[in-house]
Amino acid sequence: MATPLSRAPVASPVEVRDDFPILRRERHGRPIAYLDSASTSQKPHAVIEAIADYYRLSNANIHRGVYGLAQEATDLYEGARERVAAFCGGEAATTIFAKNITEAINLVAYSWGRSRLGPGDEVLITEMEHHSNIVPWQLACQQTGATLRYLSISEDGELSLDELDAVLAEGRVRLVGVIHISNVLGTINPVREICTRARAAGAVTLVDGAQAVPQMSVDVDEIGADFYAWTGHKALGPTGIGVLHGRRELLEEMPPFLSGGDMISYVGYESSTWNDLPWKFEAGTSPIAEGVGLGAAIDYLGGLGMEQVRLHERELTEYALERLGEVPGLRVLGPLEVERRGGAISFALQGIHPHDIAEICDREAVCIRAGHHCAQPLMRRLGVPATARASFHVYNGREDVDRLMSALEQARSVFGL
Repeated sequence: MATPLSRAPVASPVEVRDDFPILRRERHGRPIAYLDSASTSQKPHAVIEAIADYYRLSNANIHRGVYGLAQEATDLYEGARERVAAFCGGEAATTIFAKNITEAINLVAYSWGRSRLGPGDEVLITEMEHHSNIVPWQLACQQTGATLRYLSISEDGELSLDELDAVLAEGRVRLVGVIHISNVLGTINPVREICTRARAAGAVTLVDGAQAVPQMSVDVDEIGADFYAWTGHKALGPTGIGVLHGRRELLEEMPPFLSGGDMISYVGYESSTWNDLPWKFEAGTSPIAEGVGLGAAIDYLGGLGMEQVRLHERELTEYALERLGEVPGLRVLGPLEVERRGGAISFALQGIHPHDIAEICDREAVCIRAGHHCAQPLMRRLGVPATARASFHVYNGREDVDRLMSALEQARSVFGL
């Protein structure tokens, strides 16, 4: 086990918790202990108010109107894009807003994949991918005749760079897709090294950063991915908006993903020309309120400082791993060293189905996840039908972990263990 961290976490858990109004609710007479942030995060006042203020004060369609209200709404939305881009080390023109990360990855699979892949080509992903980075490539390969391959994971839930090198050396891989932090195993993958090796082999890279951006400082330029995608609702922002950072030269060459209003420059009777980046890939009315809300979420996280957010996550994850290790018959999946993992901890408890664990936890107002976590191939690789999962964010403290432990003890008692 890693040496305990000595520095204090970001703010105090109580102070930060007070920023999240939903956490004032009670279930069964007890305050909510929300431990499902890997699925979706809770939203601070700042995000809720930014969305409400947009609708109250600035509601108008963007990019089209010349009147003051429309220009104000456009400035709010595009200003949010600029801050989101800067937050991840990107530029506004190559920061595309999508509905979620699933749509962002589909954009790449359809626009880049279906125009670039063919028979004899390979798409290489990993056994720990979320369905959003599996199914789009299954469909793209079926449509183009390319082959989908998987990098295996070790018993500790990690990838082998030697295996990556061996597959790349065969010369058929056109794209490497990899999750930055596993939503099941918590594994932090060496994405910068993977992108460097893939590029040297002539392959394009796509990184699923849905779990990484909310937890740590991410610089897409430093990582070197051709495409880096994440979603707002896991990063304290609203649902309905995701982000794709792309390499400019690739985005300029790619055909549009969706077509219609706002993504065009000129529409003739027989053909059309496309708008500049990023709007070429943003057809129709934009998720304006959601963009404004995401900008507020990024401001909130930036105010806390992502190094401090990561420190808090590490400290709490370390404490949780220590406490879970005290439970007889409990198996934690993924790396046990805190520096090698993020804040999602999946576990199996011998003799109790994960859904039963989650249901008993809910009786104690402890919210955890149970299921396959949109990673069915990984579940089969691990030899389990499902797992229970606890995951953390800035509003959690050690008392939430202690309440999870109490609920797990209750579950063991109910099942006579």
